Amino acid sequence: MPGMTSDSGDHSTSVVPISPNPQPTTYPLNHGLKPPIARLSISWARGNTLRVTVLRQPQPSAANGEEEAGGKVLEVKLSDNRDGEIDDAQWRRIAYGSVTPFALLQSRKNSTSTLSKISALDSTEWWQYIMEYSREINSLLGNPKTSPSLAIEDQKTVLKDVQKPTCFKAAWELMEIFYADQHSQAWIPERLLDWLADYDCLFSGTQPTVHSELVNFQKELVTRQAVEDHPKYWEAISSTLAIGWLEIGVKLLRLHGSYDFDQLGSRETENGLVEAVAVLISKMPRLRADLGADKLGECYKNKPDFVKAWEKWQAQITKLDCSAFWLQCEHHQTRDGLKNILQTMLGNSTSLSNATFHWMELYIAHFLYIRPFTAGLESMYNLAQKCMQIKPVSGHHKLIGLLIGILGENPEVVLAECSKSFGSWMMAHAAELLAAGNIQAEMLLQKEQFQLGGICIEELNRLVYAQVLSSHALTWQIAPIYLSSCMKQGMGLLETVLSKQALQHDQVLLKSIEICRLYELGTVSSNLMKITAVHDWKHGKKGSGVFWLQQARDEVRLNRIAKHLFDFVGKSLSDGSFKQWEGLIELLGPESGIAGGLEFLNKYREFRRSLQQVHSGTATDAAQRAAEALISLMKNPSTPQRFWLPILHDSLKLFNWAGRPLLNVSQTNVLLNKLQELSMARLRPDFVNADLPPEALNSVRLAIATNLGRAILEE
Repeated sequence: MPGMTSDSGDHSTSVVPISPNPQPTTYPLNHGLKPPIARLSISWARGNTLRVTVLRQPQPSAANGEEEAGGKVLEVKLSDNRDGEIDDAQWRRIAYGSVTPFALLQSRKNSTSTLSKISALDSTEWWQYIMEYSREINSLLGNPKTSPSLAIEDQKTVLKDVQKPTCFKAAWELMEIFYADQHSQAWIPERLLDWLADYDCLFSGTQPTVHSELVNFQKELVTRQAVEDHPKYWEAISSTLAIGWLEIGVKLLRLHGSYDFDQLGSRETENGLVEAVAVLISKMPRLRADLGADKLGECYKNKPDFVKAWEKWQAQITKLDCSAFWLQCEHHQTRDGLKNILQTMLGNSTSLSNATFHWMELYIAHFLYIRPFTAGLESMYNLAQKCMQIKPVSGHHKLIGLLIGILGENPEVVLAECSKSFGSWMMAHAAELLAAGNIQAEMLLQKEQFQLGGICIEELNRLVYAQVLSSHALTWQIAPIYLSSCMKQGMGLLETVLSKQALQHDQVLLKSIEICRLYELGTVSSNLMKITAVHDWKHGKKGSGVFWLQQARDEVRLNRIAKHLFDFVGKSLSDGSFKQWEGLIELLGPESGIAGGLEFLNKYREFRRSLQQVHSGTATDAAQRAAEALISLMKNPSTPQRFWLPILHDSLKLFNWAGRPLLNVSQTNVLLNKLQELSMARLRPDFVNADLPPEALNSVRLAIATNLGRAILEE
């Protein structure tokens, strides 16, 4: 963990602030064992899961001969602020998918010079970068929008059966509306309307909503014939219109019994009134950038045109409300229901309040019908407070807390809600939206905090998220992307993360080395290779151990290995057991000459290969090459003195080569001088005799002398 902690209990210097009075979280442990419980063992499993082992006291066998379980191993998943919305596999997909847009945005930030960054933040190009980042992240959080829309399969089905969206996606889109999308600032109320249409179902778990009431009504709608006689039918229409679901409202209106062929003649006036209201709903003016092909209403992009259309539309509603045709409508439920719908469209506060179920729906209804020109966060916040007084909040919802923080222009509240309700992923990624769209939030995120060890909140969020990624074997590889963006403590924590990986797995090691290469952590890479080399050497994988030591350029340990080989070969240089080390000697290579005699071992290996090519005294060219390798080996200062006699003894066939001498006079004198030095060295008490026959020295001396005579005659 980066940062420092005090042993005295003072947590003021810890990186992650610790509450002085933390509230404990209780997790159920359904082990099903009978008491007494003797022992409880707790250890970490994968990710944020604890492995709990419960052991009972040893008990005598039961009377029926059945033995009870002596213990049980359980896994307890700790809370991750996801409320089961997203499973682990999907969450990993989100984690991996969000790396590319995050890294690209950081790269674009870093490519902007300090002097031009201020102007860049205000430029259209920069806002395009932010929106590109936001949309890519948004696409990872769930399916495309699932707003309540018409289903064409069944005439009486008004809501599609779609997958429930997640609070993560709802929260991200909410912050995108207010912080990232500059084009929507002129029509935020309409964006909020679309947002509620997509996510009103998320509030159904804690309180009634228009969505939940529609779902319940749809079940009854299938079995009813004359729906206009049902009070809930008119309530459903008023509710959908109040929050701007015009398509569903019109769909429900046209389920009215007066549209049946057998009813048109007797209920012509009633049907005309229903159709008039449906047409007025379809012509409702909307102050927004555009409308989808399946959306009702008329779109206006500027305020003057919208005002004219709005006044005209309201006048048409008033005219219809005062029409004499109402006196001719004999169906009281239809007359009263349509009248109430008109009052909703005229912005009657009582009708809007009765048609909505919680303050957020009433909030949208006020935007649509009472205050369509609301602009500015201060006005929107005041309206939200008013709506909450009319419809008090029955329970805390994470999205409501986030929205209140945004409307109140309080970045501290927004950050607190993101941290408490959505966890480290949201904190690490949503900070980019906050910093882009709110100067106060940017200052808060980037201000260095003394109590956090001198780092800023933005860096803290990334560190915490990187630690979460590092705790799982399937996500630790992407943690460096976030750590590298932390200027103060990121690289230090990255070194710690890499040093704690299970390097005995080749893929983990190669990935760690690649990460070190990307971030220029040469020392860390070298240490990882050394650790792997020592582990492999101790577990019998000597070739792998030498390879990683060479990659790490660890001359100290290579010297030790060379000395080990040197001592082994010195015991029996001529013995066939040398073959078991030839592969390792070849792996060490000629560049390891500094490693305590490995140059000699390589040259001796080449010399032995040359000798093996000499057969029956007939391969003169091969024998000549072997003789040259012998002279090179004996002249090399790295050849230890105790190996001279074994090497010369192996070369007897070269000295006695038939046909012509393979060594000239000067070369033979070199060998004689080596024998003289060897004879003098045998007088020292620390001399170690080679494991050769007693007559080996005399045989070598005689063969060299014979070769000398033949060489003199040859010359």
